[in-house]
Amino acid sequence: MENSGGIQASLAGRYATALFGLARDEKQIDAVTRSLDSIEAAMAESTDFKTLTSSPLVGRNDAGRAIRALTPALGIDPLTARFLGVLADNGRLSELKPVIRSVRQLAAEHRGETAAEVTTARPLDDDQIARLKTSLKARFGRDVTIEAKVDPEILGGIIIRQGSQMIDSSIRTKLNTLANAMKG
Repeated sequence: MENSGGIQASLAGRYATALFGLARDEKQIDAVTRSLDSIEAAMAESTDFKTLTSSPLVGRNDAGRAIRALTPALGIDPLTARFLGVLADNGRLSELKPVIRSVRQLAAEHRGETAAEVTTARPLDDDQIARLKTSLKARFGRDVTIEAKVDPEILGGIIIRQGSQMIDSSIRTKLNTLANAMKG
């Protein structure tokens, strides 16, 4: 029972498929994806929240109580709040990041889009993202949602991952290729 992209094969994929299925059935896909965006932002901004979701030292009961106390402050929808509680109760909060990524992919597929992870050395502005979406739509033949990441270590250029495809035109990769060519 594997869907396209092989999402369901992993533990996080099974949780993501379950959450997405409920969201679809209750017509709450947009609310759930907005809530997951808020959760991801909280993980990035708060060391305490990140520790809560990733540390094996936080017990299931404590994690469950903390999550239930935090969900109103995060402003997330009831379905996602219940889902977080289930993750906490099952000791699976460490799966939250891959679950979020998988739900995004499922939501994009549901909307007839494809998702691409785009890594740049500096944040892209809205105009650059719009131009990139247009270029990727021409390449992939469908609308593309972009998950933008910043990694200063690539020095410049861009890395695009869409499914099993990767386009790497980062300066770091070009310098490494040049260095290898000069060695041999």
